[in-house]
Amino acid sequence: MAYEELSKKIIADVGGKENVNSVVHCTTRLRFKLKDESIAKTDDLKNTDGVITVVQSGGQYQVVIGNEVADVYETLVKVGGFAGGGEVPDDYGEDEHMSITDRFIDLISGIFSPMLGALCAAGMIKGFDAMFLAFGWLSANSGTYKILYAIGDGFFYFLPIVLSISAANKFHLDKYIGMAIGMALCYPEIVALNSSKTVLTTLFGGTFFESQIHATFLGIPVVMMSYTSSVIPIILAVWFAAKVQKWAKKWVPTVVKTFLVPFITLLIAVPITFLVIGPIATWISDGLSTFCVAIYNFSPIIAGVVIGAFWQVFVIFGVHWGLVAVTMANLASQGYDPILVLSLAALFAQTGVVLAIMLQTKNEKTRSIAFPAFISGIFGVTEPAIYGLTLPRKRPFIISCIASAIGGGIIGLAGTKLWMMAGMGVFSIPGAINAKNGIDASVYGLLIAMGVAAVLGFALQMLFGYKSVDAGDKPVKSTVETATEPQLASVNVEASTGAGVATELKPEMTYNQATKLSSPVTGTVLPLSDVKDEVFSSGAMGQGIAIEPTKGLLVAPADGTIALVFPTGHAVGLNTTDGAELLMHIGMDTVELNGKGFKTLVEKGDSVKAGQPLVEFDIQTIKDAGFSVTTPIVITNSKKYHDVKLVDETMKSIQANEPLLALD
Repeated sequence: MAYEELSKKIIADVGGKENVNSVVHCTTRLRFKLKDESIAKTDDLKNTDGVITVVQSGGQYQVVIGNEVADVYETLVKVGGFAGGGEVPDDYGEDEHMSITDRFIDLISGIFSPMLGALCAAGMIKGFDAMFLAFGWLSANSGTYKILYAIGDGFFYFLPIVLSISAANKFHLDKYIGMAIGMALCYPEIVALNSSKTVLTTLFGGTFFESQIHATFLGIPVVMMSYTSSVIPIILAVWFAAKVQKWAKKWVPTVVKTFLVPFITLLIAVPITFLVIGPIATWISDGLSTFCVAIYNFSPIIAGVVIGAFWQVFVIFGVHWGLVAVTMANLASQGYDPILVLSLAALFAQTGVVLAIMLQTKNEKTRSIAFPAFISGIFGVTEPAIYGLTLPRKRPFIISCIASAIGGGIIGLAGTKLWMMAGMGVFSIPGAINAKNGIDASVYGLLIAMGVAAVLGFALQMLFGYKSVDAGDKPVKSTVETATEPQLASVNVEASTGAGVATELKPEMTYNQATKLSSPVTGTVLPLSDVKDEVFSSGAMGQGIAIEPTKGLLVAPADGTIALVFPTGHAVGLNTTDGAELLMHIGMDTVELNGKGFKTLVEKGDSVKAGQPLVEFDIQTIKDAGFSVTTPIVITNSKKYHDVKLVDETMKSIQANEPLLALD
């Protein structure tokens, strides 16, 4: 009932159901596409119990809920009667507007985010196993120890395979091809070659790059590296393979693409990885690790103070993902990491400040946010505290940074290191335990730093931050917050295509040149008004036509560039060379099939020719699932034309590639 009341309140405050084009959710937010954001009651929403804040960014109206967003979303869809687009990844969307730095952060976060839960879980198990060994509770020869160690260490040993999946998703490579590359890097005989006693020759002798050659490929020396637990080599290898796959798709005949494209991709990408990408990437990784460790060795205390002070700022901007990548590189090359551990005090500094706010506030909503934020902070999740409490009030956030800096300095002084990736918060402690040394002074130093940061954050907030608590219980919109998640395009393409949504033509704008479009599918011609979706039938998306397909192939209606290919394959956006922007949407609500029955043949950014196959789809599969296969073809920038009409007003059926629409 609480979710139902909250859902009704949210729907009313965003302007009612009639003002909502679509709604999806990510890990923390409801992401609306509204017809008119100006009529939404943003301030009322921000002050609603259950809502942390509201962010208007990237054409989206984002209502931040927190960890319960999935439950709220499910209720909201039912209460509002929305079609719903479901859960979407935080990093899915357009990135043309992003700087090089933002794209790098987006890339790293997109690759590491999906696996962080399992990564931390494996690290925690490995850490606890080391702790049990140190306490004498387990023997290194016992089956219990070995099985627990296999659970924890197996994930890291085969990390290239794990990373290949998320990297393949990020670079739009077939994930099974990506996995095959990762498996090749971790293949036992390849791993054994790295420590082989048979040395054919030595390259780059006397330099940082000195390498013993144990094998050749077609007579070419292979600089063998240790790829288990590595990070950078597989990411670069998957990126290269994605380029090869894209190239192969352009010329391999459709009838043999299923097996010939993977064949070509693997046959080119894997040898190139072993010969070129792997060695270079490993040298880069080792160099990066050496550089960071050198900075740390210059002054661990200063390094701790700096990282501690700015860690939460790094989190806000997403820059912390770069340090996560450095940590993974250090663990692979050094066996330990001294960098990321310096940030662990920040979690407890933030938690101490939140506890003080919870005691200081007289506002029930602030207290209701503070308590769960305090609990989640102990376990390493501080976003609710940052965005819901400290950052909007500014002074508490600054206080937490000060306490964190002192805690980071103590960690640096103690020489604490992470020997494995573990969880965050209290669950990070096992990661600092070395199986050989057990619980030593460095571990006690970490515990002291965590305690000092928490106590200092609490005390400073009680002494100097109390005036900002209730004065800031109406959170202000944070422009910084918009950088925490890459901009996300709505999965419900019925509302926005990314290919150019119809907008009002300004008086100073000129009309596009007249052009004609061929039919992208074979089937029966229907007026757009017959489409059983108001977004299309009302013309809100633009003018156009609909076709009831009789053949399951979508082709390009003109020369142009692919502006959008939906991950589920059910919609394609095309920008033609003549300036027309159109959306071809196969069926109604077919996004819910999650790609079943669809096979995309192109990728975003591809240049295509008229008649080139874009998507293969199984009409019967779509119908058997209970969905309409009616396909709207909409000119999303139709305001830039005097008229959009059929070439022949009497036509009832049409073949693909026959003239269909005249844009005058």
